[in-house]
Amino acid sequence: MVIGLISDTHGLLRPEAVNFLTGVDLVMHAGDICGAHILPSLQAIAPVLHVRGNNDFLHDGPLTVATTQEGVSLLMIHELAHITPEMLTERPDIIIFGHSHKPALYEEAGVTYLNPGAAGKRRFSLPISIARLHLDVGTWHAEFINLLENVPLP
Repeated sequence: MVIGLISDTHGLLRPEAVNFLTGVDLVMHAGDICGAHILPSLQAIAPVLHVRGNNDFLHDGPLTVATTQEGVSLLMIHELAHITPEMLTERPDIIIFGHSHKPALYEEAGVTYLNPGAAGKRRFSLPISIARLHLDVGTWHAEFINLLENVPLP
């Protein structure tokens, strides 16, 4: 199974992002959607799970989404600062988040944290990026792509 991970589109769904997501089994958007056209466009690619970001004033989506796919437990939230101890009682394998616009992949206390970066408008000198999460019966690996430049990501 392949999950397309996208965040911080801020009303801009780039054609490069659509191309990279085409063929995934599921899309997960980690917030700051900021445009009524974004979710229907992503739903044309695959089913979509999404959370509300701090700039999604007109969006009424959930603040968190928890799901298990191929035996891997996932928790998605826009801002890591909003994680509560109760959310971690079941200890997800991977926490997917956005907000910082910085692609990241790291482990802390046995939990992997994954930020696909920002796919929308550029912020400062940060890359425009998204990721794919490849799952296979309890195992996984992440693949990042810099949508506009040929520069390696985490």
